[in-house]
Amino acid sequence: MAILDNLAKAAKDFFVEPDGEASAGSVPAPKLAVPVMPAQPLASLPPGMEQPEQRHLDHIAGLLAGDGRDFGAFTKMVKSLAASGLSGPLLYQTAFNAFSAVTGTDLPSLLTSADNLAQKLADDRAKVQARHREKMGEAMPLQGPPSALAKLREQEAQLQQAVASLSQQLNDKTQQLQETQQQLQQEGAKTQAALASYELAHAAAAAELQAHQQATKSFLLK
Repeated sequence: MAILDNLAKAAKDFFVEPDGEASAGSVPAPKLAVPVMPAQPLASLPPGMEQPEQRHLDHIAGLLAGDGRDFGAFTKMVKSLAASGLSGPLLYQTAFNAFSAVTGTDLPSLLTSADNLAQKLADDRAKVQARHREKMGEAMPLQGPPSALAKLREQEAQLQQAVASLSQQLNDKTQQLQETQQQLQQEGAKTQAALASYELAHAAAAAELQAHQQATKSFLLK
């Protein structure tokens, strides 16, 4: 009856959230017997950055949160069962049977939900990257004022022209230019670090989602 005990425990974990779960980001998750595709290494990460910021992890978690009947909820059921010792086809088949019995979700709907979540991640990444380009001054925002970085870039150009044309004010303008360039570097580093943190969180979530999606198709589609 071990499999029934595993299923009961997984169902309890699935429906009952432990206290303080939202603030448990610093507690490492247990290793699960679930095939997780490693995230692709990211280029141009700032020195020392290996983990995403908590705000980006929370943002990704919010994107993947659903109504309890979608693929995100199914992966939670899978991980609960995996923590109980199940793995491979038995893990996914047992999880699907339990999930389907509770929610009434069929396999095509579940796989469609997985595609929707993957698309939601992709769309959100496109929005973040577009906003990043606006912040970096590489693109003009469609609405609202230019970003702080864009303003600093414009100010840098104006100050360079002033230094070249007003030799009598060379010392003052040169000082302003140096200060503006320092602000530009600081803001640029901050913005690049924020994007890199988001990319780490996104890559981890996308890799896990893809692994579950592929495993579900492999184990459940006949």
